[in-house]
Amino acid sequence: MNFMALAVGRREIFVSVLFAFLLLVSVGASHGAGAEEEADRIKALPGQPKVSFQQFSGYVTVNQVAGRALFYWLTEAVHEPLSKPLVVWLNGGPGCSSVAYGASEEIGPFRLNKSGSGLYLNKFSWNTVANLLFLETPAGVGFSYSNRSSDLLDTGDRRTAKDSLEFLIRWLGRFLRYKNREVFLTGESYAGHYVPQLAREIMKYNTRTKHPINLKGIMVGNAVTDNYYDNLGTVTYWWSHAMISDKTYRQLLNTCDFRRQKESDECESLYTYALDQEFGNIDQYNIYAPPCNINSDGAVTRRMLRLPHRPHPIFWQFSGYDPCTEKYAEIYYNRPDVQKALHANTTKIPYRWTACSGILNRNWNDTEVSILPTYKEMIAGGLRVWVFSGDVDSVVPVTATRFSLARLNLVTKIPWYPWYVKKQVGGWTEVYEGLTFATVRGAGHEVPLFKPRAALQLFKSFLRGENLPKS
Repeated sequence: MNFMALAVGRREIFVSVLFAFLLLVSVGASHGAGAEEEADRIKALPGQPKVSFQQFSGYVTVNQVAGRALFYWLTEAVHEPLSKPLVVWLNGGPGCSSVAYGASEEIGPFRLNKSGSGLYLNKFSWNTVANLLFLETPAGVGFSYSNRSSDLLDTGDRRTAKDSLEFLIRWLGRFLRYKNREVFLTGESYAGHYVPQLAREIMKYNTRTKHPINLKGIMVGNAVTDNYYDNLGTVTYWWSHAMISDKTYRQLLNTCDFRRQKESDECESLYTYALDQEFGNIDQYNIYAPPCNINSDGAVTRRMLRLPHRPHPIFWQFSGYDPCTEKYAEIYYNRPDVQKALHANTTKIPYRWTACSGILNRNWNDTEVSILPTYKEMIAGGLRVWVFSGDVDSVVPVTATRFSLARLNLVTKIPWYPWYVKKQVGGWTEVYEGLTFATVRGAGHEVPLFKPRAALQLFKSFLRGENLPKS
């Protein structure tokens, strides 16, 4: 027997098998065939129309000791997802769900019908041009949870940013085909804290790892930015839009110290007077839209919400073309068949899924006084930074954002001009060295809900790094 030939033959077989294995691993990495990823694949959601794109959802544990796990929902791009960037969307509150708002009534591929029985397609979905990753953060928001109940009573900006970074690192380890993909962070409202803070954590992480996250930029809308200028800009908006009297406006300016987290009793009473006696029954998230006042029993209801940068309560009524859309989300996502399809609530959380967590909101432990220093860090780091404002929102209004951004003292590259969508003015914009600011005309707090076509144009321009169209 020729032992040499036999040995050579075995070696050739081994090499062939090894090559085939490596090829299989490579294909799996590029096309997403990992076991963990497959376990997260959504076959179809109840009442969902047929779609060509892939969807995944599930949990990523971000802290083993506390048992904190964050829930995500990935809707891949409709066309050529492997060539499209990864866009992470965060909703604010703090305590509000990206599934309830971003995914279900703003930028996601589906909208909910009124009965909560099914979904229909959103033709202005942002997954027409990007892969969308909706993250419910921090633990306690939506389906995200912690096994340590005290986590819901002492969370805040710092833990949210660190847990979100941990999520992203571990998620990219699960979805290897996204490992080197361009990443953009987007969101609205209190995500004006989440998004820049997560960007800052990623930038720090990238300096100490051999496998950096390919972060390219951020975009935030109607964003909580700076305590003092947000508060000053808000009461100025109320007065300039005839929501409060000259007298109340002057008293607010003379009495309130907008830098304080807790205002004086005299200031609080002025806010209460404005809300109860002068605003009237309006939706503060879009002052020209009808409010959703009717609950399931037909009675008028208004829930109260506090934002950390605002010492006074506001009426919590997210609304749009249909001002009651938040209620449909709470019907749909509490359905057992929907939760099963989403691989959600696998640990049987001892409370109903809600669009916003009042417990988290009331017990927010830390909030940065100003995000402006973080903007400077991002600009210095070469990130693309866009900020936009729906101009009929009175909660985090355009005046608040303009007052805040003015403190950056940026050099103007392209002065103020109207931008267009479908030959109509979509809003106005100014381009600075390192930052682009844009308004969206006639949009409320949730810009993509009120002006979906204009929002999609804004998003496309942001991704391309192009100025908004002048005609």
